[in-house]
Amino acid sequence: MTVVETPVLSGFSPIAGAATAAGVSVPVPRSVGSRGARPAVGGARLLGTGAYRPAGRLTSDEVGGRFGRTAQWVEARTGFAARGVAAADETVGAMALAAARDALDDSGLPAGAVDLVMVATCSSPPRTGVVAADVASGLGVPGAATVDLNAVCAGFCYAVAAASDSVRAGTARHAVVVGAERMTDYVDPADLGTSIIFGDGAGAVVIGPAAAGAAGEPAAIGPVTWGSDGSRASLIRVEPENQWMRMEGPAVFRWAIETVHKIALDACERAGVAPADLAAVVPHQANLRIVDTVAEKLGAVRAVVARDGAGAGNTSAASIPLALHRLRRARAVRAGDLALLVGYGAGLTWAAQVVRIP
Repeated sequence: MTVVETPVLSGFSPIAGAATAAGVSVPVPRSVGSRGARPAVGGARLLGTGAYRPAGRLTSDEVGGRFGRTAQWVEARTGFAARGVAAADETVGAMALAAARDALDDSGLPAGAVDLVMVATCSSPPRTGVVAADVASGLGVPGAATVDLNAVCAGFCYAVAAASDSVRAGTARHAVVVGAERMTDYVDPADLGTSIIFGDGAGAVVIGPAAAGAAGEPAAIGPVTWGSDGSRASLIRVEPENQWMRMEGPAVFRWAIETVHKIALDACERAGVAPADLAAVVPHQANLRIVDTVAEKLGAVRAVVARDGAGAGNTSAASIPLALHRLRRARAVRAGDLALLVGYGAGLTWAAQVVRIP
């Protein structure tokens, strides 16, 4: 597959539009006014995708050198040649806004049509407010409904499910869904297990209404398969005393290769799609050994398998939209193709759905 790098935004500034202490203008709630009630629609679909990748990179040669390992040793265990590393001004909110703008541009939808913004993130600093509200303000839609959602690496699929259900129900008309992470903030530089895995970045999609398909035709955004197993939460955790992330890598690997393909198959069954009908499989980029094993067990023989983590690392909730956007930019998929999205990780949480490529 040809890989196309997403252009990096240079000179990116923090989110604009923050209110000052004086002269604050309060937006009229978007549920109030001349719009009236929104009827439920037949379905929901993806309208566009976007991405933001920080300019900073941590190569496998660099990170391996910390621990007396070669780049080949690191890549054999992860599949990652490099990881994105955000600069100080590339905050979770700033990257989320950049990805959201990119997705809106791709969709052709004016910002004023957006009435719901959801940001899936597990790495935004606590007690800093709602990232999605900052994104909505930066987009120029400060009255939109905003939600931050934390289901860790499964968060993007959770948010797609919630946003598409809102569109189908008529609660929202158009939604921007973003996965944005600064995972490197939680990586102990002295910990081999996490240092070679995680990276930073943001990806986004725009979701809008779709006409109901013909009987038996897969929905443009299929039913979600989601769940959790809190008894395994200690496998991936953050230490309260220093906020470093710790991971029981071998145990997580075994769980993933034994379980994730079953989650993916269930999502296909709920969508009424056979794995052989898929044009793309877009898994969370936890580790490319896991990605390849899951794809093989799934049996999606015609599908291109997203391997975006090779140059980005594990970006948690951002990894699926980043990978989906790269597949489209590389023209590895076409509009209308069926793609399986499947996220899984800390919690343990998981979610998957079949979608049509915009």
